[in-house]
Amino acid sequence: MKNNRRNFIKRTSAMAVLSAAGAGTASATLLHEGSSIFQPADKEVKWPLSEGVHTPKVVLGCPLNADVKQMRRLKQIGVNCVSTGGWNNREASGNLSPWKVDELQGYMNRFKENGLTLINLMHPVGINIVLGRGDRDAEIEVFKESLRVASVCGLPNVEYNFYVDRIVEGYYEVEGRGGAGLAAFDFEKVKDLPPKPEIGKHSAEEIWANLTYFLKAVIPVAEKLGVRMALHPNDPVSQTSHGSDQIMANVAGLKRLITIVDSPSNGITFDCGVTREMGEDPVEVCKYFASRDRINHVHYRNVISEIPYDKYTEVFIDEGQVNMFAVMQELFKHGYNRGLYPEHAHKLDYDLESGSGSRYAGEVFNVGFARAMMYAVMSLG
Repeated sequence: MKNNRRNFIKRTSAMAVLSAAGAGTASATLLHEGSSIFQPADKEVKWPLSEGVHTPKVVLGCPLNADVKQMRRLKQIGVNCVSTGGWNNREASGNLSPWKVDELQGYMNRFKENGLTLINLMHPVGINIVLGRGDRDAEIEVFKESLRVASVCGLPNVEYNFYVDRIVEGYYEVEGRGGAGLAAFDFEKVKDLPPKPEIGKHSAEEIWANLTYFLKAVIPVAEKLGVRMALHPNDPVSQTSHGSDQIMANVAGLKRLITIVDSPSNGITFDCGVTREMGEDPVEVCKYFASRDRINHVHYRNVISEIPYDKYTEVFIDEGQVNMFAVMQELFKHGYNRGLYPEHAHKLDYDLESGSGSRYAGEVFNVGFARAMMYAVMSLG
């Protein structure tokens, strides 16, 4: 009788978490093969649960110059780790300068004093690197020095993009549930935009050659320093942008990326929303990269894709085509324990009426959903 009661409690607790997260339809796919929601694993799970050494870390974006109130708001919703787009390390001349130990350590210490840990920082890749122009070696040295600074300061992950030109003109706003503002993209509106004169038109072969040159220069340095790098897919994922090919706008490109230099430091930002924008199955793509330990950062969001690559809407995290529960299961299955960013909070009335310019209410919703998915997976063993 005691065992039956314990199993009943475990079943109902798991169902409550899944129902609260809107994941009831995903409950038949569990972490352990052969189990079901009515036959939970034998593992005894003791609440309360929390993030730990072996779990993903829910992160939110936070500016490096955040005030105490901003950091306090993150702590109040259980966020302990932050990610940021970096700071302006571009000189007046337009050239990039490397990060500096005293600056980065100062930012990290300030976060730490307020109960937060900076675990991911974006670093720009100079346009000369992307286009293979004459000054690219100087820009590569800047990137290498920033990696050294990251290592000294204990920053585990450096995120970056590799764009010729991001076609942001294709974005527009649509109305979601309750009148919330959602971002949508339609390549048809911008497919004929010409190359920008200062950038020109570039083929996939050119861009692959330039990315390969960059990776072979910086990944050995990152690996030696114990720093991981995460390349974010091209987003929007249209196959061309202002006439140039986009090599990081499909799964084949991401798979090719990690073979150029075989190292855990040469990884990706796995974005399940972007993956669905490509028309791919995010669960299978997650499995491919997580099983190879090449996911170094995660963006956790949902979309509805109408035309793969070309037309989609970024919807609320609980209403899109991505099985967010199954993605979380896959991350746990492969021991992923780095950052998980439930990003792209939508425009909600509460935030707009506050006049703060933030999307805090949307972030609270995203964090709550992401943590519910985590705890559901943990509860089901």
